[in-house]
Formats: sequence, structure tokens, C-alpha cells
Amino acid sequence: MELTVLVDNNTSIDKYFKGEAGLSYYIKEGDTNILFDVGYSDIFISNSQKMDVSIKDVDYLVLSHGHIDHTGGLDSLIKYYSETLKNKEDYPKMIAHPDSFERKYYKDSTSIGINISKGLLNDLFDIQETIEPVWITEKLVYLGEIDRKNDFEAQNPIGYINRIDENSKDYLFDDTALAYKSEEGLVIITGCSHSGICNIVEQAKRVTNIDKVVDIIGGLHLINPDKNKMGKTKKYIKELNLEQLHGCHCTDLLSKAELAEVSNLKQVGVGLKLEYK
Repeated sequence: MELTVLVDNNTSIDKYFKGEAGLSYYIKEGDTNILFDVGYSDIFISNSQKMDVSIKDVDYLVLSHGHIDHTGGLDSLIKYYSETLKNKEDYPKMIAHPDSFERKYYKDSTSIGINISKGLLNDLFDIQETIEPVWITEKLVYLGEIDRKNDFEAQNPIGYINRIDENSKDYLFDDTALAYKSEEGLVIITGCSHSGICNIVEQAKRVTNIDKVVDIIGGLHLINPDKNKMGKTKKYIKELNLEQLHGCHCTDLLSKAELAEVSNLKQVGVGLKLEYK
């Protein structure tokens, strides 16, 4: 599997790409091409062109969840496909949790969800809405809705879903991830990890029946975490005995410093390419 970072908050040194507070990866597994999230704007397209990555050859578009920093580029993607693809049959198949398409708001009524109607998306894409795991290839799996089994992650909502009131708090049940079965063990590919990175890894182990994890790449949703959450996350990551950890996007500097104490933390930025056998 080859993974190329098209969008991240940071860019790689000496590689003059654009960055933004968003995330998008291009994944090639055998003959299957996957676009995992599309960032906040159109820069995933311009970055991909500089990298000689062909967005028009994507077979699957996978959404990690419905927040705008992972889906805001959909309108640019639709425009790009309208200019480069002749038939709807050439559009990639989309895989996402049903809640990804619901309206999402922050506490001040700001819209933070997908900014394109589900009707239009249905007109263009063959959408597989699912809470269950989906094997995209024999080695790469969409993990579906993540079981939340621990007591220190995914405890707080972020905004609201569909309406703004006490009964519509959004706990991001649509947040999910991918897992790849490499020769050495699992590679976990996350968007934001709103459901909890430890919960995600445990789900990946259950779905694949593989315990060994060699790498995690993606957002870890560690932004000013409290001591309990940070401490238990560090303990869990240490016990995984990862070969490397590529924490990025929604992982703040202090959290990266703490994780570097218990793992082989690596730098991530737009232009990074990773390969796994």
C-alpha cells in the first residue's frame, strides 16, 4: 500500500505544497485507488497535480466523518470531475457513515458539516452508507461505526447534529477510520479520531483478527487533552509497541511531545509518502 498526504495542517520541508487545517490522503492498494477525505478546500487537487497523483482515477471516496475540514473539498471535486469525467459511471464509489451527511453545527450556529446537499451527492455518486465494516480490498478495511468501550475517550460532544438544542449534541458517531493488513501488522489510517484513537485501534483488531499494530497515521484528536485522557492514551500507545507513529492534523504540539516519550513519533506534512508491504 502507498499512502500520499495531499492535505494536512503542515507541509513537508522543501516541498512547496499548500497546507490547511484539514486532511486528505491518496491511497493506492494494489490496483485500487482510494481518496480518504478531501480537506477543507480545493488544495487537495492542486497538490495532487504537483505530485502527479491522478484524482480522476479514484475508485473509492471514503469519508472519515462529516466535518467540513474533511469534506469541504467536495464541491471542488465535483467541479473537477464534471470537467474530466464523461459519465457518472466513472465517478468513484463513496463510503461513509449515514450521520456524515446530516447537518452539523457548532454552538454559535456556525455550520461545520458537509456543505453540499445529500440529494446532489446521490445524483453523482454511488453512495454506500453503512455503520458496518466494509472490506475495500482483501487487505484494506473501512472500520464502520467505532465501538466506544473505554471511559476516557469520546466523552464530550462537538456542536450539534441537525438542530441546536440540548438533545441534539453531536458525539460524532460517524467518525471512523481505515485499517490495512501489512506483512508486519496493522496500519491504522484516521481522520480526526473523534471516537478515540484507542477505541479505533481496538476495533481494527477485532475486525481484522490481528493484534499487532505497526503504525498509526492521521489525526488523533488530542487538543489540550486533560491529564486523565493524555495519561491513559500514552499508556495505551506505549503498550502497542508501534514501529512508528504519524500523529498529525488535530494533534497539538504538546500532545505530540508527550507521545514522543512513548513512541517513535514521525513528522507528517503535505507531500509525505509512505509505503507498506
